Amino acid sequence: MNKQQRTKDERQRTNPFFALNYEPALESLGSEYSDLVEPAKFSQYILRFRNDNLLPILGLNSATVSDRHFLDFGGSFLGKQSRLALRYHGYQFGQYNPYLGDGRGFLYGQIRGIDGQIYDFGTKGSGQTPYSQSRDGRLTLKSGVREVLVAEALHNLGVKTSRCLSLIETEAIARDGKKVRGAVMVRLSRSHLRFGTFERLEYYDRPDLIQQLLDHVIKYYYPHLWQRSDSYIRFYAELVRRIAQLVAQWMAVGFCHGVLNTDNMSIIGESFDYGSCAFIDTYNPTFTAASFDRQGRYSYRNQPSVCRWNLTMLQRPLAVAIPISEMEAALESFPELYTRYYHQQMLQKLGFVRLSFLETEELIDLTLQFLFLTKVGYHQFFSALRQKFTPQWRENPDSILQDLEYLVSGEEVAILKRWCWFYHQLLLERSPEEIERIAQYLQRANPIIVLSESEIDRIWNAIGEHNNWQPFIDFSELIRG
Repeated sequence: MNKQQRTKDERQRTNPFFALNYEPALESLGSEYSDLVEPAKFSQYILRFRNDNLLPILGLNSATVSDRHFLDFGGSFLGKQSRLALRYHGYQFGQYNPYLGDGRGFLYGQIRGIDGQIYDFGTKGSGQTPYSQSRDGRLTLKSGVREVLVAEALHNLGVKTSRCLSLIETEAIARDGKKVRGAVMVRLSRSHLRFGTFERLEYYDRPDLIQQLLDHVIKYYYPHLWQRSDSYIRFYAELVRRIAQLVAQWMAVGFCHGVLNTDNMSIIGESFDYGSCAFIDTYNPTFTAASFDRQGRYSYRNQPSVCRWNLTMLQRPLAVAIPISEMEAALESFPELYTRYYHQQMLQKLGFVRLSFLETEELIDLTLQFLFLTKVGYHQFFSALRQKFTPQWRENPDSILQDLEYLVSGEEVAILKRWCWFYHQLLLERSPEEIERIAQYLQRANPIIVLSESEIDRIWNAIGEHNNWQPFIDFSELIRG
């Protein structure tokens, strides 16, 4: 054994990431669901982001995990665990596409977190796979920076999401005839299995593999249902509930995923795959995050209906184990579930935990009407509500959101006054103790700092033009605050 190999072996032996207790859950299913691949070799490795906040979930202490450990784990990929490019298909913009799969990443091991749940390490930008379709399998640094920021912002808004563990800058890559900075990323997710994982198996007429995968999903991700006589339909019903809750969270925090193809839908109801996505600046129901979505299929307002449609498409492969009639009955609950979760989320943003159904609807409708007509910033409004709220609003309706009046004029003043009057009426019905709690709810639900497109541009411009990472570091810390 030469010196270089001995050094490599020593780095593997002493790296805490490689000492984790890996559990080859998906790999144990056999070779029908993935392909073994080799990662690309890069000419340079510069650690640009390490998510120390995720280390405790893995049972690791950030003080004992060095930057070199991150580089060897998520850049050089020195670990001995299998690298599995996952197979899947999907409906893209409503049309079935059988030419998908992990084209620039792989499953890089599964481990049990200290919470007892299984987690995936998944790569992005790690090189070509059998599903790269002549592309290079690489990731631009700009896209990596964006995904780090979006995932952390969503997490800190309470959205169930995958998160980036590390972002490492590699050598330049070619895009549109230009050389741009490249990167490789490792993200931590509860699962990389997608609706499209099942859809592929239906395409190839493999009911046996659908059954095997369904059992796997329930055993590992819905263990409270495992070995129940009705576990299959209960799984589908719970997935319907989870997706309804997830999309309600997106809508309440003003997030537009942008490309809700079925291959971007997690089988456990977790938000992931951030490409063309954005937080809305103003309340515009027709806003689209993807420039190529010319028909607005994945517009902000269409997210609930598209998610329901995706759940309908999932019934086709699941029909080998679950009667269609039972799944249709479970899916009928989607609108009611979505409305309930959306009301809960919006009430919290408005400072309340519980109002009557009619009061809830009127308050939310008035809020959205005001935001749509006046174009006052969506996040600006809720941030102002958080910062300006005072118990004195209960005594004097004219003091409510006075600072917003200069932003509106003409008929817009009337809708603001109407909103203030209704909010005042709700405050009159609350006890002094409840009024005090409203301020706490507003603080928890409404961040002052929001990840706008202009903020992403500012951060990237500092990196792209001056290699100045300080705005990125500062903002990453701010959105966690």
